[in-house]
Amino acid sequence: MQEILIVGGGYAGFYAAWGLERRLRPGEAHVTVVDPRPYMTYQPFLPEVAAGSVEARHAAVSHRRHLRRTRFVTGAVTRIDHAQRRVTVAPEDGPAFPLPYDVVVVTAGAVTRKFPVPGLDEQAIGMKHVEEAVAIRDAILTAFDRASVLPPGPERRRLLTVTFVGGGFSGVEGFGETLSLATALLRSYPEIARDELAFHLVEARGRILPEVSDGPGRWVVRHLERRGGRVHLDTQLRSAVDGHLVLSSGEEFDTGLLVWTAGNAANPVVTSHTDLPLTANGFVRVAATLQVEGDDEVVPGAWAAGDDAAVPDLTASRAGATTVPNAQHAVRQGRRLAANLVAVLRGGAPRPYVHHGLGVVATLGLGHGVFQYGRLVITGPLAWLMHRGYHVLAVPTWERKLRVLLVWASAVVGGRDIVSLAALAEPRRAFVSGEAAGRR
Repeated sequence: MQEILIVGGGYAGFYAAWGLERRLRPGEAHVTVVDPRPYMTYQPFLPEVAAGSVEARHAAVSHRRHLRRTRFVTGAVTRIDHAQRRVTVAPEDGPAFPLPYDVVVVTAGAVTRKFPVPGLDEQAIGMKHVEEAVAIRDAILTAFDRASVLPPGPERRRLLTVTFVGGGFSGVEGFGETLSLATALLRSYPEIARDELAFHLVEARGRILPEVSDGPGRWVVRHLERRGGRVHLDTQLRSAVDGHLVLSSGEEFDTGLLVWTAGNAANPVVTSHTDLPLTANGFVRVAATLQVEGDDEVVPGAWAAGDDAAVPDLTASRAGATTVPNAQHAVRQGRRLAANLVAVLRGGAPRPYVHHGLGVVATLGLGHGVFQYGRLVITGPLAWLMHRGYHVLAVPTWERKLRVLLVWASAVVGGRDIVSLAALAEPRRAFVSGEAAGRR
């Protein structure tokens, strides 16, 4: 029995395990997934989770429910020692321990890229996980509640100011969706005027959404600004100390919510704690077959895919190009990796990974979107419907598809749910404070 160990249960890891379950014969191999979280996050839904359009749990796909023949180890892999065919796992509780394997699949994903901006670690929140998206939504709802009882002034302005840093898909979609949420909330908060909302999107480059061409990118900027957003191009965040933002343009303002979505960086487990071959940028070097590639040949028993792997893009015109780190590629690489791994186990030949892009589609808020495929560009409600249609088909398992569709259908009748559950961050607070009051 071969022991196949998958490091990371995100897109590529989940689909690799799913594919192996379907393809492996009984008694052919054991599959183990190691991940700190018990679920795969469907990240394209996170902007809608932040806006209250998708229930948080519906953006998470349970490992144990949908991978019935896979073993799970809850913990973080801190080292991959392929020479010894083992990884080191650090669980939440207890000491780290070694886990042996015959074949390793590295799908640890990427981490949020950060820069040494003063105050960033203390003030900012990312948007790569469900918990972060929920916290963003609750922060906006709570800010409206608090601001509605304050007189006009600096504190009220701060609470009603939201800032996103990073103009890629995560930042633009999160910005557009939360701007849509805040605008819709005004109907329930007559104490707050539209011109009191301040939404800022800060991007270091001269354009947003690098995956689309210049024309649609400029249209998105104009569209967001028509809806009341402020887009700062060619601008960097210099300081965020105590929530007071200083931009490279010289502008300064206080913000109640700072969301950092300024790209991805290589996973530290891959960059610093493995003996597998890496690229100069710290990603696992792989052949087009998704086998880890050394200087002269593939490394036996080692595979990688997803955001932590430099996968050759065989559809690109530029020599040496690698696939962009997005869900389209991670899902398909996971599937191809599973098929190739089983083929090699049975003495067959692996096939190269080739995927021609399906275009790009982004939500910009309820009823707003943009889609591009080659020269075809669609904007507005139709692009928004295409975004929803594509992702409800793409989210894994029929159970999750049905749950998301039911939430969307209920929102058509009942509108957004605008209840903040920010108290979940301190669930014992009411109990403890009530107990203390009782003693008095």
